[in-house]
Amino acid sequence: MYYKTRGYRVFSVLNTCFLIILAVMCIIPLVHVLAVSFSAKSAADANLVGLWPKQFSVEAYKKTIDNPVFLHSIWISVKRTVLGTALTLLITFLAAYPLSKENSAFKGRTIYSWLFVFTMVFNGGMIPFYIVIQKLGLMNSFWVLVLPGAVNTFLIILMLNFFRGVPKELEEAALIDGANHFRTLFSIYLPISLPSIATIALFSMVFHWNSWFDGLLYMNNSDKFPLATFLQTVIIQRDMSSMSINPKEMELISQTTVRAAQIFIGAAPILLVYPFLQKYFVKGMTLGSVKE
Repeated sequence: MYYKTRGYRVFSVLNTCFLIILAVMCIIPLVHVLAVSFSAKSAADANLVGLWPKQFSVEAYKKTIDNPVFLHSIWISVKRTVLGTALTLLITFLAAYPLSKENSAFKGRTIYSWLFVFTMVFNGGMIPFYIVIQKLGLMNSFWVLVLPGAVNTFLIILMLNFFRGVPKELEEAALIDGANHFRTLFSIYLPISLPSIATIALFSMVFHWNSWFDGLLYMNNSDKFPLATFLQTVIIQRDMSSMSINPKEMELISQTTVRAAQIFIGAAPILLVYPFLQKYFVKGMTLGSVKE
């Protein structure tokens, strides 16, 4: 009966309209960037492009794909995202399992939990962190893009809450059958944690793919920039020197169309992966948070 009331119907219509407007507002900028990337130099430079390409051209994509620096930055971002996500998942899994236990089963659990939470609230600052990276010899190294962000306390808390919702009878049965904690973790908890794993993987992938400041801060050579850092130097700082565009080519293409093409290519992988993980997102965020 509640769903048949007039107040609910009015709320449902207003809520649907609001979400549609919000979705359109998010999609329009992406469509505009795509239209600019396929437009000719004259139309793009004159800001005549709306949501449809003007004087259709693929020269910007040809120049972008032919640029070895851009392709190398994509390869670095792919390696960073894959290795960083795998390492974050492993550490999160191994840290959340013991922290999900009761104090009687894991002495000192509360202290360890507060140590993790402490890192979310306080940090040493950029300069001390930079000095630590320098002393560890990670400067201008690929691993400086992966190791500093390997432990994410927020993701550990998400996985911890999920583990707390797993029936204790499953673990007790495994222990009675002779399984140790590692066997229980990977044989019992891992198979039933796919929604939470997908959620954590999505967070980690987006973080690694879009992170640009660490590459700009710790890399001395632009050839080692990940894609996000490369795009930041080209788009924000308007430094087109890495594109190797000669004067004759500049007569055919525009910096605006090249930047638009690079933005769309950089966003495409996450746009393609996100729909496949979206169905696990809400379930992974909420599962284990409600207790009987």
